[in-house]
Amino acid sequence: MSSVDLLPTRIFFTKGVGRDSTTLGSFEQALRDAQIQQFNLVRVSSIIPPYCKVIKKEEGLKLLNPGQIVFLVLSKIESNEPNRLISASIGAAMPKERSAYGYLSEYEAFGESDEVAGEKAEDLAATMLATTLGIKFNAEQSWDKREQVYKMSNKIVKTFNITQSAVVGKDRKWTTAIAAAVFVP
Repeated sequence: MSSVDLLPTRIFFTKGVGRDSTTLGSFEQALRDAQIQQFNLVRVSSIIPPYCKVIKKEEGLKLLNPGQIVFLVLSKIESNEPNRLISASIGAAMPKERSAYGYLSEYEAFGESDEVAGEKAEDLAATMLATTLGIKFNAEQSWDKREQVYKMSNKIVKTFNITQSAVVGKDRKWTTAIAAAVFVP
């Protein structure tokens, strides 16, 4: 197998929540909710390969087989503290030049809504890409202002996030929230 065989050409995004009396059980339920429980998952770091195409989850799932080794970037958070808000998010930043690579970021938080956690994940990915592309920006500015600088640079074409939050029930069952970027060869 050559390194080219391992270079993903497509990517899809998914998320899920699971609840169970054990952490492993709640993680399995979250994987089922995200529809990726049937794969052997290998966590990787944060690079979107050049020319990698974002596809719908349903399309990506059809291209994979049960038991297949699948690479993904995974954000995971768990708790059994009653009423605790948990959030898992993946941020993505894609360069305008398709021959360049993009970035993914994982972000987990307690007490943050989908919107807040998602913005932070997206900001992380966009900031990593911006520094790689040499875009000048003020790191002290809010995400909204930096986002405008990034997009006005005409070097970053797209930023987005997928975020899953959940509130732990009063029953103290373990609750796991996941968000994932799944690579398809």
